[in-house]
Amino acid sequence: MNVNEISFENLPKAVAHLVSEVEELKLLVEKGQTPVLPQKRIPIGIEEACRIIGKAKPTVYALVRKRMLPCYKNGKKLYFFEEELLEWITNGKKKTLQEIETEAMAEFKKRPKGIRK
Repeated sequence: MNVNEISFENLPKAVAHLVSEVEELKLLVEKGQTPVLPQKRIPIGIEEACRIIGKAKPTVYALVRKRMLPCYKNGKKLYFFEEELLEWITNGKKKTLQEIETEAMAEFKKRPKGIRK
């Protein structure tokens, strides 16, 4: 809500907004967390992208060409965002046997008793 928008007519709305903001801050303080501030997204070049994902330039170019790696292109230059590269790495995680067994047991428990065999 913008400070300039506060008037007598929308005062209840402004107060409700402030109460919700204070409640959110209170929860963060209780959990010992700090509020997440919006960060500027600064693009990085191919060299930095190679360092982050641990791949050689030809491999990165091949992944970009196959549209498997998130990137941006302006002219002939490629740009990447670090958080997108880290998310790409995270999405490729292989599940452990324990995770697979836990998921299988959860699915098994969801089934009706007559279908279990």
